Amino acid sequence: MLPFITEKETCWSRLKAETRPIFIYGMGDGALKIMAVFREIGITVSGIFASDDFVRGHSFEGYRVHKLSEIEEMVDDFVVVLAFAAGYQEIVDKIHEIAARHTLYVPDVPVVGRGLFTYDYCIENADKIQQVYDSLADEYSRKVYANIINFKISGNIEYLSSVTTPKEEIYRKIIKPSMNEVYVDLGAYNGDTIRELLEFTRGTYNSIYALEPDKKNFKKLAKFVDGMHRVYAYNAAAWCVDGELPFAAKAGRQSAITASSENMVAARSVDSILGKKPATIIKMDVEGFEREAIWGASLTISHYSPKMMVSLYHRNEDIFELPLLIKALNPRYKLYVRHQLYIPAWETNLYATL
Repeated sequence: MLPFITEKETCWSRLKAETRPIFIYGMGDGALKIMAVFREIGITVSGIFASDDFVRGHSFEGYRVHKLSEIEEMVDDFVVVLAFAAGYQEIVDKIHEIAARHTLYVPDVPVVGRGLFTYDYCIENADKIQQVYDSLADEYSRKVYANIINFKISGNIEYLSSVTTPKEEIYRKIIKPSMNEVYVDLGAYNGDTIRELLEFTRGTYNSIYALEPDKKNFKKLAKFVDGMHRVYAYNAAAWCVDGELPFAAKAGRQSAITASSENMVAARSVDSILGKKPATIIKMDVEGFEREAIWGASLTISHYSPKMMVSLYHRNEDIFELPLLIKALNPRYKLYVRHQLYIPAWETNLYATL
């Protein structure tokens, strides 16, 4: 069963069995989530360290924040647990340098939702995972898919580095944008992915629809698209129907729909915004609510077969539920999975084309 999943033991169980000191590298939400799991299963944290530029004599969760060099002077042999996301080559290279000197794990904790991604979790969902694996359009997608799952279980960054694909290659070989695209950008942030697309179309397009729920991000988006023709920007969340949703604004990209917020934001479905008109590319990065956004674009997906670019990494179940949903809505799609430069397995995306 699932022969492509070779990792059976989680990094959590390996860390629990460790006799060496365990130091967490990083501060913030990721560290808090990892420390919460440590407390649940009885893993002891020996200390916290951060990149030298971020160490200013402060503390985190009651621990004094050290520099790595300080810990290396105090302790001969220890384990490093990475607790932040790295999406730039310089930082990724630094992480690999640390991994060459110390045992390093990157535990997978979901961006949204609860539960851990384990081998047992894969067995519970074996039929769905196998269906996705069998439906992928090329051998490289199957390798990426297997590596991502093995990474999520083991926390071993080598699984990521061996299947990292440059963004340019994905656009040129899979998406192949033309100069006449009707582009729907869900989770448009400050316009960065619009800019990205236009780099490959020489700034030419048919029309662009951009949704961004965070007010601060939307101001930046509106400034970016100001003066551009046939660009329709909405300060709204992508959803299955039109309405309103509770929304928590956070720094950068991490704003999200949440049941615990009193702040409300408009919600729109793609089918409603397009009004039965076609889209040619839909990009979805909506912080764990991709399933709802897909349902909100179901008519567009089934009738017009737009090329799809969908995040697969926010929830544990995304890696199998989202491909199966899109394939069910449009069985003609060819499905590809690619991972762009990132540690942990963020920027692992599904691409669907005819």
